[in-house]
Amino acid sequence: MATKLQIGDLSVEVTQKDIKNVHLSVHPPLGRVSIAAPRHLSISAIRAFAIGKLSWIRQQQRKLEVQERETPREYLDRESHYVWGRRCLLKIVERDSPPMVEWRHNKLILTVRPGMDADRRAEVVEAWYRDQLREEVKPLMADWERRLGVRVNRVFIQRMKTRWGSCNPISHAIRLNTDLAKKPRECLEYILVHELVHLLEPTHNSHFVALMNQFLPGWEHRRDQLNRLPVRHADWDY
Repeated sequence: MATKLQIGDLSVEVTQKDIKNVHLSVHPPLGRVSIAAPRHLSISAIRAFAIGKLSWIRQQQRKLEVQERETPREYLDRESHYVWGRRCLLKIVERDSPPMVEWRHNKLILTVRPGMDADRRAEVVEAWYRDQLREEVKPLMADWERRLGVRVNRVFIQRMKTRWGSCNPISHAIRLNTDLAKKPRECLEYILVHELVHLLEPTHNSHFVALMNQFLPGWEHRRDQLNRLPVRHADWDY
């Protein structure tokens, strides 16, 4: 059960769990703040931790405030979409055949049955992005498993409203956001390596940072690039 901690005008959602370390997160799009803390920590100790991180929290919230948002997509002719960081214009082709998507240079060609509504068109495009990401991940995963000396049991590719990826170090399962297929490939590689490194170090401590520096020098540039790119317009799930 979550507890609300008020520090001035800042509201922090605190959840205490059977974990060893404190995890602080600032969530898009509005900068909601949450802390997951070990059960043995007192609320006063958690408050002191949050106060010590106020400067970092405000910095992250400012980044989210200025991040560009994609406008809601209507899946109409000549609408802008992105594939691996490249802007494409959507071309709608109505035909009495199974729906499909083709990517040709600067065009994303969506073939649909006559009268197919925007929601169904969105499902077709979303499935195509998922397939693109799945194919791109296969060789990357094999390469990075070898480099890091880790093994992933399952990879899930799905729409994630508040995260680019996640890792379960216990089950060795990785989850990747379908929207990564819209971003440059180097951003996908950064997220994949980030999640795989969590199999070696579950937290974001100094050891985790050292591993990222060792295996993917310059990863901060990729992270910043991803954070500067437009994010999906959505009703974010809190």
